[in-house]
Amino acid sequence: MRGPVVVLGDTLLDRDVEGVVNRLCPDSPVPVLDETAAADRPGGAGLAAVFAATQGAEVVLVTALADDAGGARLSALLTAAGVQVYPLALAGATPEKVRLRARGRVLLRHDRGGTSGAPGQPSDEVLRVIAGASAVLVSDYGRGVARQPALRDALAATRAPVVWDPHPRGPAAVPGVHLVTPNESEVRELVPALSGASRLATASHGAQALRRRWRAGAVAVTLGGDGALLCHAGSTPLVVPTPGSAEGDTCGAGDRFAAAASLALAQGALVSEAVQAAVAEASAYVAGGGVAAALPPTRAGDTPQSRPRTPTSAVADRVGVAAVATLLGEVRATGGTVVATGGCFDLLHAGHVATLEAARQLGDCLIVCLNSDASVAGLKGPDRPVQSEDDRSRLLAALSCVDAVLVFDEPTPAAALSWVRPDVWVKGGDYATGGGDATAALPEAEVLRRWGGNTVVVPYLDGRSTTDLIVRTLAERTR
Repeated sequence: MRGPVVVLGDTLLDRDVEGVVNRLCPDSPVPVLDETAAADRPGGAGLAAVFAATQGAEVVLVTALADDAGGARLSALLTAAGVQVYPLALAGATPEKVRLRARGRVLLRHDRGGTSGAPGQPSDEVLRVIAGASAVLVSDYGRGVARQPALRDALAATRAPVVWDPHPRGPAAVPGVHLVTPNESEVRELVPALSGASRLATASHGAQALRRRWRAGAVAVTLGGDGALLCHAGSTPLVVPTPGSAEGDTCGAGDRFAAAASLALAQGALVSEAVQAAVAEASAYVAGGGVAAALPPTRAGDTPQSRPRTPTSAVADRVGVAAVATLLGEVRATGGTVVATGGCFDLLHAGHVATLEAARQLGDCLIVCLNSDASVAGLKGPDRPVQSEDDRSRLLAALSCVDAVLVFDEPTPAAALSWVRPDVWVKGGDYATGGGDATAALPEAEVLRRWGGNTVVVPYLDGRSTTDLIVRTLAERTR
């Protein structure tokens, strides 16, 4: 593959709540679910991107993330799965699908997030990565990303094969896509069915109508446990049966099918070969236990960005995802510049303060991305940090130059940055070693380019170092 596989579309936060039902509600004849566990995962385009990443591909996800806890959670989950997130701004709330389950069965699905907001403009880097993709999968969930005019222009111009997984509430596919992958129910919503026609005839009629309407190279209608029906320009469709029994949880099977077809096309397969590979992959996925078996469970609340924090003072109200989300909304509503910096800040000293004060002067707010206790220990060893993340975050938030603090567990702030999307990322000048372009050494620079942000280095006070301070303190104690 000459470039990454790009997945473009709407990402949702899926949450499965498992429990047991032993009684009915006393004021209404409905079952009471006693929760025993909850797990989060990316849904929609995010799930398709994770599926592609699990196959070893380099995957870029172009999606819209809201400034709320759900957006922060999605960014952390996607980054942990190896997906490179190229975020667009999203007005409104993160869409969520909450499934209440007992004994493996869904009792109720609760959707929240309201009406979808319009996604923001893509950066030049987003357009560049689409142009250089080995394949593009448009995973449309009807919430607006696939309608974005600049993205549609980029999709029409790319030379990469494009797979379009449509949604009845979404837009028409960009003319000239290689493959469209609706399921049976989506075809019936998009194309009026023939009266009295058989199942295969209905699928074939709908596929050919969509292929002509959208000027697509081919349309593959997924038929659940019976495989798929592929329509090319010719009059005779190709039926691809499943290789064996495909009974089980079908949640995510369509995303698995579309991701597998995209990967096959990226590797040079013919469309018919890609559909056969996708049927085999989706069938094995369902037979193997579906999404619960395909993705490792991630308990709700595992990441610090979705972890509730109990304020112990007014300063603590400036710490955590809720505080950052409120700040981002206020600053961006007035067109302000968001500045961020990060680090362990284990023993806050004059060098830190100098960097923070210089960073604050570069915009309208300063957000500090703070390594959690687990992150610091992983980077610096089991004897660090000296101070807990709660104490470190409260000290930072008490500074007049700091507007909010966001704690993250990962070794790098990439997931936090993909959610915050700062206009400017700042590091102290001690980060650069020896001449040249100091910003070239910053690993965050590549992340910032995804949404058009800039990375800068500010002067640092010589002779200030947390590690040196600890060493000198220990030396004094041993005299």
